Amino acid sequence: MEKEYKARNFMKKAAMFFLFLFILILPSPVFAQRKVPILIYHSIDEFKGKGSKELYVTPKNFEKQMIYLREHGYTLLTFDRWQDINKVHKPIFITFDDGYKNNLNAFAIFQKLKNERFQPTGTFFVISDFIGRPSRLTQSDLKMAADSGIISIQSHTATHPDLTKIKNYEYELKESKDKIEKITGKPVIALAYPYGNSNKKVVEETKKYYLYGLTTTPESFSGKGIKDELYLLPRIYIKNSTTLDDFAKIVNEE
Repeated sequence: MEKEYKARNFMKKAAMFFLFLFILILPSPVFAQRKVPILIYHSIDEFKGKGSKELYVTPKNFEKQMIYLREHGYTLLTFDRWQDINKVHKPIFITFDDGYKNNLNAFAIFQKLKNERFQPTGTFFVISDFIGRPSRLTQSDLKMAADSGIISIQSHTATHPDLTKIKNYEYELKESKDKIEKITGKPVIALAYPYGNSNKKVVEETKKYYLYGLTTTPESFSGKGIKDELYLLPRIYIKNSTTLDDFAKIVNEE
């Protein structure tokens, strides 16, 4: 009886050891942390010699990139669906900074490519005090885009300052949020930090009004369980010089 007990105990320990070893060495996606790309665009237009060429992605190239996502089974999300990143196939976020009028070219491409399988969405991060200026989106543009269900309108502050160097956080963060919500009638829950700059103080202030804060740290998001990680979300630039092969490598980063 004692020998039988010892044998069973030995077999149990051996089984536990091999299970632990299996988990440790197996490169299984079950145990891997999912990576979620968050892409940044600025202007979706032909470069005409003004500003930085790298911040312009032509409508033709943008459309090719979105077709790639459609053909490879990606799910485009906005921040009101953040909780779905572990529920959908190949989650990805497409964001646009500064609120340029030419972002309507991206909106039109989303409408063109939409079908039963592919429901493209994106996020415009707008500078609230710049709304309606020459070359910027107007209030009616923002309302139309938000009402479409294709575009989420979120904040890029009121005047685009370096948030690590200011004191009037309430105006930059709360007033911009309130103004955009008044225009769109929809919640503003995400803030893109100008220049990607933040620090402990900026995060503390952002948490008063928003659920998410976005940097320009160039990597895909993977939940690491670090403090305030939803206020330190990384984003990857898509530039004028980004080829389709480059794009594929960026979104398929493992």
